Amino acid sequence: MAAVCVYCASSTSIDPALVDLAAEVGAELARRGHSLVSGGGRVSMMGAVAAAARAGGARTVGVIPEALSSREIADFDSDELIRTTGMRERKAAMDDRADAFLGLPGGIGTLEEVFEVWTSRSLGMHAKPVVLLNTDGFYDGLLAWLGDLAARGFVRTEALALLTVVDSVPAAFDALEEGLRSEVRVEAGPSAPVRVTPGPDA
Repeated sequence: MAAVCVYCASSTSIDPALVDLAAEVGAELARRGHSLVSGGGRVSMMGAVAAAARAGGARTVGVIPEALSSREIADFDSDELIRTTGMRERKAAMDDRADAFLGLPGGIGTLEEVFEVWTSRSLGMHAKPVVLLNTDGFYDGLLAWLGDLAARGFVRTEALALLTVVDSVPAAFDALEEGLRSEVRVEAGPSAPVRVTPGPDA
């Protein structure tokens, strides 16, 4: 069992289909025997992924800043609800408790979180898998921009390869689980095989 940190939207103004997508992620997470680390809110996608995970029997850990407890409506149904003093502490607590990271469709907060764990992975600060769910082409524009940055020399091809992009929920968990297996192999010794997943424009 792995602790999967899921980044996603807490906005209530989005397409309801994306809330359904989050619920599908929570259900699949539980079905595969993992636990959830999330932003600790019970609204929109954030709430849906946690509720579905719990309904499937998964343990859920929510991490929320005190200032957002009322705004995001804290998920008091979490098996563990951690309150932090600010956003930096929130992200650090989520990172520490996670074995893998999954980014769903979201806004600037989701992007910041995904980019931070992806950047730290590319700098060798951790070996946890980072997966982006590009459902219905949600992130096509972002991925094209990243490809352009790589072509201009701002992003290394090796860094692009450390962000695994998939287009379905089952593929997301397949990628996370393969990344976790690869992490174990790498830790086993210098001669262990290393997983390299090509990025969208690598």
